[in-house]
Amino acid sequence: MVKPAERSDGEKEFTFNHKDFDRVRGLIYQRAGISLSDSKQEMVYSRLARRLRATGLNSFSVYLDMLERESNSGEWEAFTNALTTNLTSFFREEHHFPILAEHIKKKSGHLRVWCSASSTGEEPYSIAICICEALGTIKPNLEIIATDIDTNVLGVAARGVYNADRIEKLPNDIVRKYFLRGRGKNEGSVMVRPELRSLINFESLNLLDDRWGLSGEFDAIFCRNVMIYFDKPTQSSILKKFVPLLKSDGLLFAGHSENFLYVSDDFKLRGKTVYVLASQEDKRKKLNSYDLNKG
Repeated sequence: MVKPAERSDGEKEFTFNHKDFDRVRGLIYQRAGISLSDSKQEMVYSRLARRLRATGLNSFSVYLDMLERESNSGEWEAFTNALTTNLTSFFREEHHFPILAEHIKKKSGHLRVWCSASSTGEEPYSIAICICEALGTIKPNLEIIATDIDTNVLGVAARGVYNADRIEKLPNDIVRKYFLRGRGKNEGSVMVRPELRSLINFESLNLLDDRWGLSGEFDAIFCRNVMIYFDKPTQSSILKKFVPLLKSDGLLFAGHSENFLYVSDDFKLRGKTVYVLASQEDKRKKLNSYDLNKG
């Protein structure tokens, strides 16, 4: 079988040199804030070669010229979608969910959670299940805003239909309560129950945009395994914009390999990659500690 991105003789279908790669890196950084390392050159070739075929172009340089020339082209969306990594699963980094449950149990009134990188939906649905279980109802007073820059995965998330193997590690009682198993031609698939889907609004959002179009404050913000794709100035800018969107006692959930302490003074670590807003006293202590270490 011939590999999609190669000819039968093993040569690449399209010429792709380091200059082309540098242009791609510059464009995706400007558009989405994503920093691509040198090791990603083959990945970029593989994903964007599909876009060359789809557009009928035979050269990376011509394709990139088109993007630079047509700033409002619909191809920008496809370009960004192609270079966005979407690795997710139900209850990924499960240590966060008991913390969320205890936090929610202390709250009253209308609850709001923002999942800032929803991918194909497993994370916001996990958040919804966690809160339903914590409150003992499948119809809590809850609104989850689930956003992503990749419009393709948002479509998958909004449908809420998955291969059955995606939920095989979940407890049977959770599966029975929150999923419907497909029958007949849908055998082997599961669908999230409508009651759960109704708690979530899926929207397209680029964290690099100057305005996010979000109003009000959230009891929790999930921004897990997103910042690793941004450089520190971009991380700092995004964290600064989280501040007015988080309630004074709200929680910010980060990925297991992410550390915001050296990026922002606005947050302090609560533990287990969960952050809270830093007080003025916290900021003074951090500044004094920095000065002592510097001295």
